[in-house]
Amino acid sequence: MSEWIAVITITLLACISPGPDFAMVSRNGLLLSRRAGVLTAVGIGFGVLVHVCYTLLGLGLVLQQSPWLFNALKLAGAAYLVYLGIKMLRSKPAIEQLDAPSPALSDLAALRTGFLTNALNPKTSIFIVSLFMGVVRPDTAVTVQVAYGLFIAGAHAAWFSLIALCFSAGTVREKLVASRQWIDRIFGGLLVSFGVLLTIAQRSA
Repeated sequence: MSEWIAVITITLLACISPGPDFAMVSRNGLLLSRRAGVLTAVGIGFGVLVHVCYTLLGLGLVLQQSPWLFNALKLAGAAYLVYLGIKMLRSKPAIEQLDAPSPALSDLAALRTGFLTNALNPKTSIFIVSLFMGVVRPDTAVTVQVAYGLFIAGAHAAWFSLIALCFSAGTVREKLVASRQWIDRIFGGLLVSFGVLLTIAQRSA
């Protein structure tokens, strides 16, 4: 039971820690639609499962002991965040009213955005690998470890879905959607900053 408590506590702290996932979900929920925000959150949950799967397969240890491989993941994640950030920074002024159609984003595109944002996030990789190697005992049953992984992914999806619901609420959108371009620039700047910080961390490692 103490192991479960540790996993739950650390996972919840990791979820609420601000980062690219939060920026992407809140932006999509606010400026696009509630559905887009929630699907982005679900994509994040699938991204977490990628980290869980390779950790359970033992590849997490390989990643941990192969600096070049981990650095390659960092650079790929940084490039993707910068790419998303630049797209937001280059957004055109929006003159539409609140009841105008939201910018189109397919369900698959929303899922893909959330998935790639998390799957290419080295911080999530560090979190998952460290959790399973530092908290979960080697003799813990595989079924229990799988349950841990499903809980971690589900917790991320649930938390960020809640974020999407909050940011897509009518009262919040009414106050902020008029500043759509500036919000895009703020979140775009945040994503570019995350990408640059990842690159700097990779160079100094």
